[in-house]
Amino acid sequence: MKKTFLTLWALVAFAGAVSAQTKSGKELPKDYPIVPVPFNEVRLQDDFWLPRLKTQAKTLVPFALGKTEKAVENLRRAGDYLHGVKGEMPFPHRFISSDLYKVMEGAAYILMVEEDPALEERLDKIIDVIGRAQKEDGYLYVAHATGVSKHYRDKWGGGGMGDKPYSFVLHSHELYNIGHMYEAAVAYYQATGKRKFLDIAEKSAQHVNRVFFEGEKGYNGGKPVNQAPGHQEIELGLVKLYRATGNKLYLEMSRKFLDVRGITYKPDGERVMSGSYAQQHAPVADQSEAVGHAVRAAYMYAAMADNMALHEDDAFMGALDRIWHDIADTRMHITGGLGAVHGIEGFGPQYVLPNKSAYNETCAAVANVFFNFRMFLLTKDAKYMDVAEVSLYNNALAGVNMDGNRFFYVNPLEATGDKHFNQGSAGRSPWFGTACCPSNIARLMPQVSGYMYSHTDDEIYVSLYAANETTVELKKTAVKLRQETRYPFGGQVNITVTPETKSKKKRTFAMKFRLPTWARGERFVPGELYSYVNDGAGEWSLKVNGKKVESGIENGFVTVRRAWKAGDKVTFELPMEARYTKAIEKVEADRDRLAVTRGPLVYCAEGADNEKAVQAYAFGKRPDKGAKKSETINEGPLRNVERITVPARQISADGVTASELNMVPYYAWNNRGKGSMIVWVPNKDEVAMRFVGKNPEKGIKTIKASYTHSHDAVYAAIDGKIGEKSSDESISRWTSWNKKGQKQWLELELEKSREIRSVGVFWFDDAKGVRLPAEWSVEYRVNGEWKPFKLYVTDAYNLFKDQYNIVHPANRLKCDAIRINMTPRKDSAVGVLEVDIDYEEKEL
Repeated sequence: MKKTFLTLWALVAFAGAVSAQTKSGKELPKDYPIVPVPFNEVRLQDDFWLPRLKTQAKTLVPFALGKTEKAVENLRRAGDYLHGVKGEMPFPHRFISSDLYKVMEGAAYILMVEEDPALEERLDKIIDVIGRAQKEDGYLYVAHATGVSKHYRDKWGGGGMGDKPYSFVLHSHELYNIGHMYEAAVAYYQATGKRKFLDIAEKSAQHVNRVFFEGEKGYNGGKPVNQAPGHQEIELGLVKLYRATGNKLYLEMSRKFLDVRGITYKPDGERVMSGSYAQQHAPVADQSEAVGHAVRAAYMYAAMADNMALHEDDAFMGALDRIWHDIADTRMHITGGLGAVHGIEGFGPQYVLPNKSAYNETCAAVANVFFNFRMFLLTKDAKYMDVAEVSLYNNALAGVNMDGNRFFYVNPLEATGDKHFNQGSAGRSPWFGTACCPSNIARLMPQVSGYMYSHTDDEIYVSLYAANETTVELKKTAVKLRQETRYPFGGQVNITVTPETKSKKKRTFAMKFRLPTWARGERFVPGELYSYVNDGAGEWSLKVNGKKVESGIENGFVTVRRAWKAGDKVTFELPMEARYTKAIEKVEADRDRLAVTRGPLVYCAEGADNEKAVQAYAFGKRPDKGAKKSETINEGPLRNVERITVPARQISADGVTASELNMVPYYAWNNRGKGSMIVWVPNKDEVAMRFVGKNPEKGIKTIKASYTHSHDAVYAAIDGKIGEKSSDESISRWTSWNKKGQKQWLELELEKSREIRSVGVFWFDDAKGVRLPAEWSVEYRVNGEWKPFKLYVTDAYNLFKDQYNIVHPANRLKCDAIRINMTPRKDSAVGVLEVDIDYEEKEL
């Protein structure tokens, strides 16, 4: 009984060629022209995704729920306040609730795959807390509901959250939070049939409609706010709420938020206050380029696709086509990463795709998958799945380690180890102050199997490959499919096709197999940015019952339409040679460099597999196609990962020698400790020579402190030495022991005035007399005057152990000194293992 319920409700999530119904029986109008097979109806049996799904259930989701307990506590305090219970007030935060909601969404997907009474009970208790924190009229936002936002406005550089509800929609994240709540509530309803969370979501959505589009007393003077949110997300949540309930109000609201963007409100400042930052510079239908914050943009593009499908119009198709080409042709890293530049976490100028300093937020890769998957459902064109696959297997998957408990927020394409802020040397983080990325991974991973199959009345699309079993419901027959493959490490895909029929009569329908861009000989991924150096990708072939089938390629799919009988076997062979790729000449960062790919995977060289720092290697000008050898790693964190070895030249001060370069998939890097990494390897010796003998350069002239304990050293804070733990007493550090409770500072004078990208502090905490401070802040000096370091819109002065606590400036900031102010707890002193200042500078 439960399985039938889950199947129906998972189908509602993307109702399409066959109409879906709500639980009340109300029929929904047509949706996307092809219907994806729900992820919980695809039973994985492979060595690639199935272990990750198990890790998701056993490690990632429980780990993430633990990390978001602060958000639960904040909601609990808000509930107490609203119900007159005296106690500690919540702390002000714009988006911490959204991290919780995303993890809850991921947990609900786990429940769809396998029952877990303990997890379900835990979620029920959290839902009770959420409901208690919601005001009677439907408003749900901790800081404004309790009034704490007014007391902390000066601590939130870059705009704050406003003093009252919906007074600063541009950056408050009020609608962003509840948009994620809607997605979580729908997922939990689909998983369990319980309405409480869904009722909370509907109550919220109806409140938002009144305030934003009708006018409600007590909000905005009773006048409709009529403004799109600064961070897109509610548009997607409302669509899911509509699909789950059949209430057209929510679909209309989603469309209204898109239609008013760039019309009723246009910011006119700089950086995060600019019109382009949140894609508010023009009406969405008129936009032509990918600009601003990459996550916000891609969420919006996905919502535009949803609205076109559900409204059965093409109002946004012109804009989405222009934007997609702008991304694929000028602004996407080879890993599928979006948002190349720091400062706005977003798109830079066309062809500006740096490697060491690439931003490529994990969330942006997740959003890239969402956007392109929807475009595929809308158009039936495989090029969108080609981009989704590359982004999924490379940038998105790199965002979490193999154990499911360490994460990347930023995903550079090179790490030299000469800056400890660089994630290649500081390593993955157990969590972030802005934890959107790990929580996004928590909800993406369970859904991957839902991208594998889709269908119309008489066509089955096979769009991602993995060993699995499923049943596809066509109009006239159900078709059981069994897929066997080693993909992405093996290119042979075997599918057994069994139409379910009581008679021996054959059933006629089409099977459509995606032939990826990388298998067709010209380029790794769609778009004009990247092309193969060597011609010819090897042969692909398709056979049915051992006989080769001649078929053309239409929209990236190889089609076989025939009368199928039970047990028919399809063998689809994809070429899996390692290939060398070059970037278009306009991409300055990749000139005289090559990247190596194999199948859908981008490979990188990592220090753990090579004798020297990987920057000391180069390819020849025209390297041979393929790898010298390929091997499966049999032990350690990268067990079952395939490593390849390619010919290379090792560069040193003594000259050039023939060598080899060992490479692993980009997603797998930084799972075996700290070290160097590179994706774009020089193919000219002189390019590699620039890095040989390069020493760490922190750019700091002097450092001094308010006080330094006699057994410690102030210079330890910039000596480049950190351990894995804040409690590491084996390395030198700076502390203020035993000045308990007394304010302290560290002052770093730069060698010259420079533009600051970020400041990171790795705290020392021995759990005895030296502890994390109660609070801290940063100042900067310009022309002898100290000024407050205003934070980027999503930053905060976090206090995490065992990792860097990093803050970014709200606007461009050039200075000649940095001061870190620390307020210790009353019973302890403070300590620092390392300070890292990251600068804006052109890469070598």
